[in-house]
Amino acid sequence: MRLILLRHGETLWNIESRLQGHANSCLSPKGINQATTIKSSIKLLSPSRVITSDLGRAIQTSEIIGYPDSIKEPLLREINMGEWTGFRKPELLKNNADKYRSWRAGTYTPPKGENWFDFCERIKMTLQNWVFKDDSDLLAVVHSGVIRAACNVFLNISPEFLLPATPGTITIFNFDSNKSPKLEAYNIGSYIPDRNVAD
Repeated sequence: MRLILLRHGETLWNIESRLQGHANSCLSPKGINQATTIKSSIKLLSPSRVITSDLGRAIQTSEIIGYPDSIKEPLLREINMGEWTGFRKPELLKNNADKYRSWRAGTYTPPKGENWFDFCERIKMTLQNWVFKDDSDLLAVVHSGVIRAACNVFLNISPEFLLPATPGTITIFNFDSNKSPKLEAYNIGSYIPDRNVAD
């Protein structure tokens, strides 16, 4: 059984290197193209079930790849970035470099934000509940933080050792008879992954 995680396409805030969290930003023209391009790969994987974060950028991506009726799951939202929501990565690196790096490593929580460990527990419980509801492949249209959290809780990979998943790319976990999942693919798209894109 496969769990296929698709990061939404690039958004207008991604272009500006803004942290989005629970805020919404529409897909950019490039993001629409990323979703359109990855559609054929999703079709080849042919998931039986499709869910999506309930944030607009994930829903828009789900619609573009051909699943307008995917189930909206609010527990698959990106990590809540609290007072950092809307901040630009370059500004944070200039003014709060140590806190930004600590946040990336999961050891700092912005004011009014969501703790990394609570976030990981939310993602773990939600994905496990959906994966084991049925013995068939599951596609989830999600966010970069959700993908990093999944790698952390399923594979014990710390967030500081993972580059953000590029918009419009696929990460696949293979669950073998309820055993610990194996990573089948990470950050796979129809183009070279972009290491500089913001969450």
